[in-house]
Amino acid sequence: MSARRARPRRRVYFFGNGRAAGRASMRATLGGKGANLAEMTRLGIPVPPGFTISTDACAEYETDRRRLSGALKDEVRAHLRKVERLMGARFGDPDEPLLVSVRSGAPVSMPGMMDTILNLGLTAESVGGLARVATARFAFDSYRRFIQMYGDVVLGIGSAPFEDRLDDAKRSARKALDTDLSADELGALVDDFLEIVRERAGRPFPQDPEEQLWGAIGAVFRSWNNERAVTYRRIHGIDGSLGTAVNIQAMVFGNMGEDCATGVAFTRDPSTGEKVFFGEYLTNAQGEDVVAGLRTPQPINRAGQRAEERQLPTLEEEMPGAYRELVRIQRRLEKHYRDMQDIEFTIQRGRLWMLQTRTGKRTVSAAVKIAVDMARERPERLASIRDELLAEQRSQYWEITDRGVNFAYLPPDRRAKLAEFFAWFGSRVPPPRVS
Repeated sequence: MSARRARPRRRVYFFGNGRAAGRASMRATLGGKGANLAEMTRLGIPVPPGFTISTDACAEYETDRRRLSGALKDEVRAHLRKVERLMGARFGDPDEPLLVSVRSGAPVSMPGMMDTILNLGLTAESVGGLARVATARFAFDSYRRFIQMYGDVVLGIGSAPFEDRLDDAKRSARKALDTDLSADELGALVDDFLEIVRERAGRPFPQDPEEQLWGAIGAVFRSWNNERAVTYRRIHGIDGSLGTAVNIQAMVFGNMGEDCATGVAFTRDPSTGEKVFFGEYLTNAQGEDVVAGLRTPQPINRAGQRAEERQLPTLEEEMPGAYRELVRIQRRLEKHYRDMQDIEFTIQRGRLWMLQTRTGKRTVSAAVKIAVDMARERPERLASIRDELLAEQRSQYWEITDRGVNFAYLPPDRRAKLAEFFAWFGSRVPPPRVS
């Protein structure tokens, strides 16, 4: 991030309760995640309230020798008060604490390259308040997750020491899954995790929620320049001066019990392109559990079920009300964004919350089928679909030139399918001008 920017006049953008300071067109300022959270809020879709710290603040952080400015902290505190009013809870309250998530969000999609922290705001004192509001098991489960993520992302300990200790705890208790551990067993695990932090970081785990928050914001800003992110940008030709935004949201919980869940889904099948709502979820889980591989995710519906999943219950069956709302929302998002969407959601005590939407990654054959189907569904979009394919060709296996389509890099079994598509497509859209 060598380019210098003027100090931003505004660093923080609020979203919540149907109103948002940002919108989808503000990706450069809010990052992709923040811009889409603002857009979904404007659409009236249920999104946990929160705010986005801009990419300009990231540049300011780097310019100021990786220090958070007093002006940024003041803006963050003011926006936290707004979230508190909407959620009816107070950040740092020992009896009924507001917990938040802290997530990165670059202007361009960089899946898995940067960092996330959940349940921020928990302390040794407030974990008791959370237990009284919910259950002791939920409180200790949330606290041990937070300590691990914070220890990994902010304190630089890594996740392995925590994962090893969790495995030891399950073996000692003769439990197969972390969801099988009791409140007492999770409480003992929290003590072990706190000891890992003391040993590896050389200091106790921070018990001041504001200190936790400043540490997490700085860690997300620094994640823009971690080794994974720098390598990813180099491979994909992404400008290193863009910076990342930071999204801070009120926590909603998929791990409060069996009427809670978390999942990911695509508005169409990303492997085949079929117009089938497709995704996975877990009950009594938080977001990282779906992709961690420790539990087998369940399909969200029968239509998207594979043969080997027929014995698994679906979200459609287990939580029909939340599923129907999710179907309605995914249709609206695809129509609004005019492309296949990749979405993340959480269900807390039967209530659905949307955590993210973005353009979904897809295979080459799925990209072609989706383009064909959407062009047939909405003929007025033919020209824009052509432009999208031109933009996408950099990461796919075909090349569009002024002489036609070059399939040299495409696997042979897919060339005929693509040739058929472009013949159909070319008869309806003027050929692109190639510079």
